[in-house]
Amino acid sequence: MRTRAGFLLLISMQFNKSAKTIEEQITLLRSRGLIIPDEIKARQYLSNISYYRLSSYMLPFQRYNDQKHSFMPNTSFDNILNLYVFDRQLRLLIFDEIERIEIAFRCQIIYKYSLSGGNNWYEEIGYFYNAFHFNKFQVQVNSELSLSKEVFIQHYKTKYSSPVNPPAWMSLEILSFGQLSKMFKNLRTSAQKKEIGNHFSIHHEVLNSWVESLTYVRNLCAHHSRIWN
Repeated sequence: MRTRAGFLLLISMQFNKSAKTIEEQITLLRSRGLIIPDEIKARQYLSNISYYRLSSYMLPFQRYNDQKHSFMPNTSFDNILNLYVFDRQLRLLIFDEIERIEIAFRCQIIYKYSLSGGNNWYEEIGYFYNAFHFNKFQVQVNSELSLSKEVFIQHYKTKYSSPVNPPAWMSLEILSFGQLSKMFKNLRTSAQKKEIGNHFSIHHEVLNSWVESLTYVRNLCAHHSRIWN
């Protein structure tokens, strides 16, 4: 990638690396100086985790800026594996805590706004800043409701015809943390929004930012992505 006269030029490169067998992967790692005392164990983990996923955990043990990716002296396969296991355990701990925050956050939004704004307040544009994001949110809600197999949603559709959509304590319950976060960010500053911030002992604007970050971390955990480093 180079710049010339203020323009960004992209240099096209052909990817020419081919897939390797487990045996070839072990041979490659050993050629780079990695100690593999138990080849059967290494083969088992490479067969179930994948070389590419583990490669992120190899970086701290490799020589800096070395094009050959050689390992520092006395680095073993167990060093890499232990770091991978640590990251997995960290994800589980974080995921468990974010679950509690997400449920409490959802509960507070539903509780504070439904008591003052009525059952279907989330369908009223007056509560929101941005009309474009509000309309986009309504499309998402309607889509989630049409696809939902939840018993309480199906029961509402079967039994009631008006309003068309269920109350907030049903409709918002099936939204993802990310959708809820975006909705909260678009809510106008109000007594209800401030009360939700107070519940978590932080300013409501700070809560906007924190919840947005937590949704990103939650998605990393849910998709088994790397949290460490």
